[in-house]
Amino acid sequence: MSKSSTSSQGSLTCGLDRAAKENKPTTIVVFGASGDLAKKKTFPALFHLYQRKLLPSRLSIIGYARTHMSPEEFHKRVTSTFASDADKSSVEGFLKLCTYVSGKYDVAEDFQALRTEIEKGEHVLECSGSSDRVRVYYLALPPSVFVDVATQIKHNVYDGSCTNRVVIEKPFGHDLESSRKLSTDIGALFDEAEVFRIDHYLGKEMVKNILTLRFANVFYEAVWNRHYISNIQITFKEPFGTEGRGGYFDQFGMIRDVMQNHLLQVLSIVAMNQPKSLGAEDVRDRKTEVLRRILPIQLEDTFLGQYVASADGSKPGYKDDETVPQDSITPTFAQCVLHVDNDRWRGVPWVIKAGKALNEAKMLIRIQYKDMPNALFPNLARNELVLQVSPKESMYIKTIVKEPGLSTKLAMSELDLSYKTRYHNVNIPDAYATLILDVLNGDHSNFVRSDELDEAWRIFTPLLHQIEQEHIVPKPYEYGSRGPEGAYQFVEDRVGYKRTELEYHWEAPK
Repeated sequence: MSKSSTSSQGSLTCGLDRAAKENKPTTIVVFGASGDLAKKKTFPALFHLYQRKLLPSRLSIIGYARTHMSPEEFHKRVTSTFASDADKSSVEGFLKLCTYVSGKYDVAEDFQALRTEIEKGEHVLECSGSSDRVRVYYLALPPSVFVDVATQIKHNVYDGSCTNRVVIEKPFGHDLESSRKLSTDIGALFDEAEVFRIDHYLGKEMVKNILTLRFANVFYEAVWNRHYISNIQITFKEPFGTEGRGGYFDQFGMIRDVMQNHLLQVLSIVAMNQPKSLGAEDVRDRKTEVLRRILPIQLEDTFLGQYVASADGSKPGYKDDETVPQDSITPTFAQCVLHVDNDRWRGVPWVIKAGKALNEAKMLIRIQYKDMPNALFPNLARNELVLQVSPKESMYIKTIVKEPGLSTKLAMSELDLSYKTRYHNVNIPDAYATLILDVLNGDHSNFVRSDELDEAWRIFTPLLHQIEQEHIVPKPYEYGSRGPEGAYQFVEDRVGYKRTELEYHWEAPK
């Protein structure tokens, strides 16, 4: 295989241990190192990769935040969410890589001190001035300081003689205008090839499996179109509310927090045409192509809700949080109908829905096929392909069969691939570990490109502005319920989803 074809294969086929094998001297700077995201996601992900020997051995990890901490306090915070049975020698070895610098996010002198610390570490790694060096700047920060920190990095830390990569967390703006300004500001500082916009749902195992499922199996791709599919639903459910973070959540709401990014990214992978290759730009070209064909969402195709206290009063309502304004109309539940106007999907409605304080934790993709034409048997149920992304990775096809024995009665069963029962003793990594590894490998396949981001906001911004300007009041629903009354009927009426008339219940593996 030629060098060019090898390098275009993307994350599905490139060696996971590429960064470890190349062993380029690498510095990872985690900005916001004292925050929850770094504590709960970034450092545990790095430790997971360390345990799997997927990090370069010539590595320095530097935490940077405003909080003053001693090395011992920093190390305690880094390990505070590690598994209680984590191997002690591995933890000790990992912590030897970790140092801490305290500084403000808009003070040049503090970033110059950070640069000194980076260079000191590179000297220890015996790579000072080498062009093989890699510097990763991970911004585990609120969006209000993205540009300040990026500016300070470029002016006081950035080294053009080595590889620089900047990792940015969502939200990427508040609407189309603010997103474009953020992209312009970041683009003025860094090349697009240096920017990695993280959407952690793109690192989830089942989402990463969609391309393989579709394009490695002839029978799936053959029926992956408007001729066979009736409707598609992408659902995200959380069993908890804002839990004291209502004031922060109220600035964004469910549409901005989950739908415009996570769920729309999943939709683009499900809907995209086959890319020319598994190279990052070919994949992202196809995703962007789909987004460009999605019409802006209309208010009449939207159903909004906001949770109130549970029936027994044990769980508070959204506006019971003292940080949430009493007149808030911010939705904690939303479902929207989208339409992809291309030859593959024209006429097939897509539903994306997300909610907090619901009856269960679940994220899944449900593809419902059309009724069998000229059916020999009555159309009592439709085939469905269900991909459960979380909490337990699984895939099953709802299939009509004859009940065993002398009966000719029809029954609904499934062809089931549940990861837990099929893949024994396989440790599926957290999405953040997968994506950080992609950053180290320089693979953009699972990161959001600026034009993708622009199209995503184009789809949602008119709706968001209309909701706010017309003061659309969301329907109430009880904490722990399945959502607002009428939400399920809305889907049946709007997209023609058909419930089975056969008794059926899929059981997740124990």
